[in-house]
Amino acid sequence: MMNEDEIIKGVEKIVNYYEIWTIGITDDPDRRKKEHGDPKNWHQWEADTEEIARNVEKHFIVKGMQGASGGGDTPNFVYIFL
Repeated sequence: MMNEDEIIKGVEKIVNYYEIWTIGITDDPDRRKKEHGDPKNWHQWEADTEEIARNVEKHFIVKGMQGASGGGDTPNFVYIFL
C-alpha cells in the first residue's frame, strides 16, 4: 500500500501527456480492467486509504487526465490506462 506522494510519483514516471490517459479508482481493479476492455497499457497502485485514492484521482483530472468520480464502495486502488 502507498501514500499519496508515492502514487503521484509513480504515475509521473509513466505519463508524459495527461490528456491521453484515463485515471480511475476502484475497489476491484481486475473487474474494472475487464470493464474498460482489458487495455494493454494498464497500471495500478493500492492506496493506504480511500481518501488518498480520491485525492490522487482528483489531482490528475485537474492536470487534464480523462476520468470521472465513482469507484465502488471503498475504492483504494488507483489505475491509469491508455
